[in-house]
Amino acid sequence: MFSRNHILKALSRVIHPETKKDIVSMGMVTEVESNENGISLTLVPEKSNDPFINSIKSTIVRTLKDVLGPEVAINEIKVQPKVITGKQQEKPRDILPGVSNIIAIASGKGGVGKTTISVNLAISLARKGYRTGLLDADIFGPSVPKMFNEEKYRPEVKRDEQGDHIIPLTKYGVKVLSPGFFVDPADALVWRGPMASNFLKQLIIQGEWGQLDYLLVDLPPGTSDIHLTLVQEVPVTGAVIISTPQEVALADAIKGIAMFRSNKIEVPVLGLVENMSWFTPAELPENKYYIFGKEGCKKLSETMNITLLGQIPLVQSICESSDNGIPVALGDSITGNAFMTLAEELVKKVNQRNKDQGPTVKLEITK
Repeated sequence: MFSRNHILKALSRVIHPETKKDIVSMGMVTEVESNENGISLTLVPEKSNDPFINSIKSTIVRTLKDVLGPEVAINEIKVQPKVITGKQQEKPRDILPGVSNIIAIASGKGGVGKTTISVNLAISLARKGYRTGLLDADIFGPSVPKMFNEEKYRPEVKRDEQGDHIIPLTKYGVKVLSPGFFVDPADALVWRGPMASNFLKQLIIQGEWGQLDYLLVDLPPGTSDIHLTLVQEVPVTGAVIISTPQEVALADAIKGIAMFRSNKIEVPVLGLVENMSWFTPAELPENKYYIFGKEGCKKLSETMNITLLGQIPLVQSICESSDNGIPVALGDSITGNAFMTLAEELVKKVNQRNKDQGPTVKLEITK
């Protein structure tokens, strides 16, 4: 086994091709471990999509063998993306203190695939190495449990001197809480507005979320008390609006954008995601059929000066995988890669937002 200092000294010979600095002085090497199995490292590149990362990993292996001996074993070189924390994190907050970015996933109307996008986006972020959580805030129609094939899951509740702590489900690398974990799938949730809002507060405040880079909040369709509860309880980093290209869906998406942009709420709209952009039959993978219209979200993004983060096609496998509890983002199919690209675009947009904009302020309601 080798000491940490010995390994770091060897790694200081590895130069980043772009910055011309060694990876140790750059702070890229965050964890070093040496045991009987070999050497394990964790790298945190400055860019989430650093094009030189693979060549750097190869250079690390060569350098360690040159300096420490050809028999040295390299057990693992893990890449942990760097997260730019929102400015709202500069001051501690009582609720969700370990969560760097809170992202609201919203839609103007139902049936546009908002939860499907939320689930697959969360999994894609986790696959990219980000610590990710998903809060199902669709109180009256929670479908997240089915998409994770965990309809029978019942969260453990721990109690200490500070109160109750709800332990989220952890699956596919994502921490998940949903109202659906607390009721039978066949039961209807018939709650008045205050009851639903209070239950959402419980999931936010009592959830044992720990340290997260991103917490995605899957909101119900439209604009409601649930949306107001979220922005009252926590400073939301930004909102992502989901829509289909259809005119009626776009009309409702505009209302959702207007709500987040209103001078009372003032939550940045990070971008639009167009779902069901086109239909591609499995037997004709090169064909695109624009069933709900063509590039409706692209036109809306240009009109309202909002980034179009991605376009997700209407593919039978997305529906089937969601129903089976094995989301398509887990695989490397064309559709799975589309969600990985969407995750990458969201990370870029959040980092840009946190560099350029001031902190989001929780909504204060005064009577």
